[in-house]
Amino acid sequence: MLTAHLGRLGVSASQHVVCTKRSLAWAMRHMQVAHASSIEYKPIKSILVANRGEIAIRVFRACTELGIRSVAVYSEQDKMHMHRQKADESYLIGKGLPPVEAYLSIPEIIRVAKENNVDAVHPGYGFLSERSDFAQACLDNGLSFIGPSPEVVRKMGDKVAARQTAIKAGVQVVPGTDNPIVSPEEAHDFCVKYGLPVMLKAAYGGGGRGMRVVRELGEVKESFALASREAEAAFGNGAMFIEKFIENPRHIELQVLGDRAGNVVHLFERDCSVQRRHQKLVEVAPAPNLDQRIREAMAADAVKLCKSVGYENAGTVEFLLDNQGNYYFIEVNARLQVEHTVTEEITGIDLVQSQIRISEGMTLPELGMSQENITAQGCAIQCRVTTEDPAKSFRPDTGRLEVFRSGEGMGIRLDGASAFAGAIISPYYDSLLVKVISRASDLHASAAKMNRSLREFRIRGVKTNIPFLLNVLENQKFLNGTIDTTFIDEHPQLFQFAPSQNRAQKLLNYLGNVLVNGPMTPLATGLQPADVQPVVPEVPSVSGETSIGFENKAIEPPRGFRDILLAEGPEGFAKAVRNHKGLLLMDTTFRDAHQSLLATRVRTHDLLKISPFVAHNFNNLYSLENWGGATFDVALRFLHECPWERLERMRKLMPNIPFQMLLRGANGVGYTSYPDNAVYKFCDLSVKAGMDIFRVFDSLNYLPNLMLGVDAVGKAGGVVEAAISYSGDISDPSKTKYTLDYYLKLADELVKAGTHVLCIKDMAGLLKPRAAKILISALRDRHPDVPIHVHTHDTSGAGVASMLQCAYAGADAVDVAVDSMSGMTSQPSMGAVVASLMGDELDTGMNLGAISQYSAYWEQARTLYAPFECAVTMKSGNADVYLNEIPGGQYTNLQFQAYSLGLGDQFEAVKKAYREANLLMGDLIKVTPSSKVVGDLAQFMVQNKLSAADVEANAENLSFPKSVIEFFQGYLGEPYGGFPEPLRSKILKGLPTVDGRPGESMAPMNFQDMKTKLVEEHGPLISDYDVLSSAMYPQVTNEYLHFREKYGPVDKLDTRIFLTGPKVGEEFEVEIEKGKTLHIKTLAMAEDLTPNGEREVFFELNGQLRSVMVRDQTAVKELHIHPKVNTSIKGQVGAPMPGTVIDIKVKEGDEVKKGASMVVLSAMKMEMVVQSPCDGVVESIAVTKDMKLEGDDLVLTVTPK
Repeated sequence: MLTAHLGRLGVSASQHVVCTKRSLAWAMRHMQVAHASSIEYKPIKSILVANRGEIAIRVFRACTELGIRSVAVYSEQDKMHMHRQKADESYLIGKGLPPVEAYLSIPEIIRVAKENNVDAVHPGYGFLSERSDFAQACLDNGLSFIGPSPEVVRKMGDKVAARQTAIKAGVQVVPGTDNPIVSPEEAHDFCVKYGLPVMLKAAYGGGGRGMRVVRELGEVKESFALASREAEAAFGNGAMFIEKFIENPRHIELQVLGDRAGNVVHLFERDCSVQRRHQKLVEVAPAPNLDQRIREAMAADAVKLCKSVGYENAGTVEFLLDNQGNYYFIEVNARLQVEHTVTEEITGIDLVQSQIRISEGMTLPELGMSQENITAQGCAIQCRVTTEDPAKSFRPDTGRLEVFRSGEGMGIRLDGASAFAGAIISPYYDSLLVKVISRASDLHASAAKMNRSLREFRIRGVKTNIPFLLNVLENQKFLNGTIDTTFIDEHPQLFQFAPSQNRAQKLLNYLGNVLVNGPMTPLATGLQPADVQPVVPEVPSVSGETSIGFENKAIEPPRGFRDILLAEGPEGFAKAVRNHKGLLLMDTTFRDAHQSLLATRVRTHDLLKISPFVAHNFNNLYSLENWGGATFDVALRFLHECPWERLERMRKLMPNIPFQMLLRGANGVGYTSYPDNAVYKFCDLSVKAGMDIFRVFDSLNYLPNLMLGVDAVGKAGGVVEAAISYSGDISDPSKTKYTLDYYLKLADELVKAGTHVLCIKDMAGLLKPRAAKILISALRDRHPDVPIHVHTHDTSGAGVASMLQCAYAGADAVDVAVDSMSGMTSQPSMGAVVASLMGDELDTGMNLGAISQYSAYWEQARTLYAPFECAVTMKSGNADVYLNEIPGGQYTNLQFQAYSLGLGDQFEAVKKAYREANLLMGDLIKVTPSSKVVGDLAQFMVQNKLSAADVEANAENLSFPKSVIEFFQGYLGEPYGGFPEPLRSKILKGLPTVDGRPGESMAPMNFQDMKTKLVEEHGPLISDYDVLSSAMYPQVTNEYLHFREKYGPVDKLDTRIFLTGPKVGEEFEVEIEKGKTLHIKTLAMAEDLTPNGEREVFFELNGQLRSVMVRDQTAVKELHIHPKVNTSIKGQVGAPMPGTVIDIKVKEGDEVKKGASMVVLSAMKMEMVVQSPCDGVVESIAVTKDMKLEGDDLVLTVTPK
């Protein structure tokens, strides 16, 4: 029998034997050829696909299954694309032509086909698929065209001709133009005559290209021009068709197949109503909740229409269905559709193979396709995963796929092309990445499979629309099958999604940047972090059986003073502190110690490691100072971590010890004055985040500022520890400004205001033992029931002696730091104070062994911060602090600052100038921010070789630091004794001054507006913490948020790796959250630069190869790369997508309104208008017409009004 069939087909048995694989596959697919058929049968042995991407690969796969040789063509830009590798052969076309034009070049495609013995051409979809001249050119050159005849392509591809054909066939159509129109004036005339709204559509193409809905007459001409340009770019013809716009329809399309014998069948319908910009995103087959009578009528009309024109091969008849059950023909797509996959899934019919067989001359009956035996089973959904950002109006994204992992499994089909790690997504073609098709018994089950699959995808390097698709799949209206084409527009919640965290890839980008460009946290010295892992002492644990077996669990830490605070409130806490028999200690290791010794650079990562040990061994601490002050600023600015998250995480690990922070009164945790409501809000949120005790101080002891802080903490429910900043020397009768009486009067006011604890804040370590005894004794006598806490620094070396004197004089708590983090500008040694009081009535009850373990940890951890080590410049304590009065927290920072300004060898001169500057300003209380003002003036004096006399004599002619000017204006409040005159008047030169408390006259902050603006710039993950950080440090917070978006949770990296990066070949782990650990190995860094000045850095992540491209900042300067937009500079405008500049509508100096069109870009066959971000004046234009841009390249700068 086989021999007989081979004979009919012109193949001998011997030929079959010689080419068994080819001829058997070829013969078997023709076994059903009817002997009586009058249709000429012409077998196809080779097919060229005149297309690219996933549709090309789809056809190649069908060819392979049928034993047909496949031939690919590719543009110069696609030379690395997957579709050319999937074909048996591939050939370059359109050399020197623009990317899209290469695939529109009919002569080039015909040339390749003829030169390589091709039998047939498959057009795919898009490009030339609906060009009748292409179909005719194929036939004229002896090539089979796999699609309808040229005449049918012409009729159906021309929207106007298709309408006329439908009318003749008795199919209802939407009112529209009789012929294609080519000018905006014709479009305008039609709209005037027939009214609005209307739909503008490309007359010679589909896929949503060149489509616009116009509702206003004044927009007709501009919309026509834009749509026509899109159509011209996509299809080579800008002619347009206009029809009345039907409101809220469903978009239903019928898949048809026809043969040369005049047979036409339908393969049921698809619902394509989930669209944006008239482009389909999600398709469902069959259409859910479609009335059976309408389904049958639509199908009958589709078949009738196709029969009337002698339609052959695959096609789609499209209808709009209104909510009254009326349907209107809109067009025929005389080609294979992107969404053909869902039809294949429910019918089991391979449409591409059917196309090929029909083109060979087989009839539908011969293929076993009669209408009665074509059935639909189950439900299929197709989601088009595109490289577009739905959070930015589906802006196309381009770049390199750094990671690609798909979601597969039962009921899932993937049709893709460029979806693999390392693939380059270009701006030249459609943004489709992969089509995901699910199939199950019904809509709900199919949606569940699709949901699962999309959630398994991991795509990094470019943005995708997956978050949006997931929202669609979970929308109840979609699941109920009751959607129409307005579904996306009417459901803004579809755009409310949490963006992908992408933590692993962001961390690799950070590590790559450090390896290529050096540390991203400026290092203060040449020392490198030690390669050590500090040993963390064990905490008590208990073994227990869990659901997964036996494991050790840390037991709860013992009760501490925080338990009393939580149970009895601030008053009860204060009473317990006052009634305690021994001396209580506050440990500053977690804040002031490392501020003083290591430039405040200690990271949350290392603080958390030791936190459980502290909770279990030092539960009787008065408090742990761990927040506020400089740590807030530095965490954001240099450590790239959130101070609020630090607080929350420490609170979780140390629930039993009260936390203490520094609050600069009306200055919050900043260096300037804020509106009152900012300070109140900050305190309230701090208490909620876990803060307990607020050491409220003012840098000038200015009572109005202090009182605001006291009131804010009290209203927030925190413990108020009002602090008096100590300066001078009350034991020296010659010093008459800051006397014992001065301090006692301040204390009286603070106690009267309701402080729970009274604090002496000796920020420079000036409180000598004898002065300590005098001051504390007097305070204790004056206020016997108020707890007294003394804060100090050990700069002179007398700290332990002074704190012991304070204890014996009646202080309840004093400051210490663990031994390896104590001394010099830090606090006195914890071990020394504890040992000194052992067996005494003031015995602290602390265990020296535990202190030794605690100290050993920090001795190792300190070496990680060698680049910030104060011991590089300061080898011991120095009693000259009694002369210069430099605060401990400022001393080392001032040293580093002096070195960075080139004044390192003049630090002794800086210290001398600090004393002179202090006296020039009237002998101030010096604590942040007033100490910074004195320091700035001192360095200004040294840098400019000025003495105090020079400053006084020439103040009117000098340009002072901003901080000095603002101090004299009164922005920090009023110093005790007033401002020195005439120096103040000379420096201000007539500038306005502030009388009284600065914040009192400031307008309240609108936190909701602030949050809205932050969300607009940084996305939906903005928290109330971020808002308050921005309130204190707007610019620093903005930069931190940008950094976090780009580089992820760098706070999870080990400190050495965070600061200087890993070594090549080094393996390490990063725990990004509980139960999620990244295993990373650094492999190599490329020596060669890309044309864009980038280096490729290679890693192994969880056993898989990953690489990141990092721009070499040094090389970029030499290569003159186009600048990128700096998002932190208001008014700079970047390219919203890669593309070509086709129009510049403004010039430098033009005034523009917010939203005004300035530049038009074209890419991915669509146009994008770059709009002004604000009202302003065009300052500069960084682009020229026809310039090619990458995403975020600087376009222009607008100076805001």
